[in-house]
Amino acid sequence: MEDRLAKLEQKTGYHFHDTELLRQAVTHSSCANERKINKGEDYERLEFLGDAVLELVSSDFIFRQHPDMPEGRMTKYRSSIVCEPALAYCARQIGLEQYIMLGKGEESTGGRKRDSIISDVMEAVIGAIYLDGGIDEAAGFIRRFILSDLENKQLFYDAKTILQEEVQKGNKGTLYYRLVREEGPEHNKIFEVEAVIDGIVVGHGSGHSKKAAEQKAAYETLLRRNQAPDR
Repeated sequence: MEDRLAKLEQKTGYHFHDTELLRQAVTHSSCANERKINKGEDYERLEFLGDAVLELVSSDFIFRQHPDMPEGRMTKYRSSIVCEPALAYCARQIGLEQYIMLGKGEESTGGRKRDSIISDVMEAVIGAIYLDGGIDEAAGFIRRFILSDLENKQLFYDAKTILQEEVQKGNKGTLYYRLVREEGPEHNKIFEVEAVIDGIVVGHGSGHSKKAAEQKAAYETLLRRNQAPDR
């Protein structure tokens, strides 16, 4: 486990003085229960702290980067940056899901692929860095892995909303999503959907939930539209 934690430190770009904080940040309650260790040794308390640090740092970033943005838009923008799918997306970019310590039951039911768990661990890691190195180190991690390349990330985070707005703005017909396939065991299903505009299939997507599959289908559609020569 020490080698795995060392590899995770390299990916985060932060070296812990107290590696037990990092271990706790990646320990799911199912693993803690199986190993009969104290309840406080899973990631939940660190997640609580990391969530608050993330909200502060992202709020400060938006406030300074967008001096003319009204409060309502700032709130909506922050929500899209720190929402569950967005954090899971950022976490997967550094392979964080590979390092989560899960109990056998949670592992067998697909817990390692769940956005809810991956995003919670991302916040727990932020909380661990904050406790170990302070607000500057935590803010540096957040800027590197969450507040970077926001234009492209935003397209992914808000793909369904953006596509819907484009279709409505251009009076280009009706957008809807059609489930074309559903396979796998109940605890680990894969859904495949098509994005359809006025009867024409414009994008495909797959995911472990219908919502995730629809988001990917919308994202694929937007990428194609943005890359089209007449745009």
